[in-house]
Amino acid sequence: MRVIAGKARSLRLKTIEGMDTRPTTDRIKETLFNMLQPYLADSRFLDLFAGSGGIGIEALSRGADSCVFVEQQKKAVDCIRENLRFTRLDQQAVVMMTDAVSAVRRLDGGKPFHCIFMDPPYNKKLELDVLEALIGTTLVDRDTLIVVEASLETTWESVEELGYEIVKEKRYKTNQHLFLKKGGER
Repeated sequence: MRVIAGKARSLRLKTIEGMDTRPTTDRIKETLFNMLQPYLADSRFLDLFAGSGGIGIEALSRGADSCVFVEQQKKAVDCIRENLRFTRLDQQAVVMMTDAVSAVRRLDGGKPFHCIFMDPPYNKKLELDVLEALIGTTLVDRDTLIVVEASLETTWESVEELGYEIVKEKRYKTNQHLFLKKGGER
């Protein structure tokens, strides 16, 4: 896994061994960041279920001002910190070792994020728990883009019931990205 573009371009990132994380392939990451690029300049980025930190590091490399990485596994947190030091992006990052819902509660009261990315374990509906936790927090405003990576089997009818608007869906051979915004008047 490597950083695709920006100031840390071509640097190889470490990943943790085993099946506990699924690093996003370079091809999917490049497609994703082509869609995210308008949101990145000087942005606040939140990487939930961060794994080895590849998505948040890519965001920082491409111009995000700061990124909060949330991961609950110690081995993965250590890997994120090592990757941040290696890419020299550690001064722009905060790493939280906790679950995503607890992180949302702890971060509430702060400024809204421009982009929130989450890649939870597939088919456990954890993305719905996080989306529900985000409702009514200061972390999301009408300009916040929320991106969820999920299995192809994941369905999205309940996100609109939670008050989110589906902006875009992008399906790949192995997974999908759902792009959401807070619903209501714009």
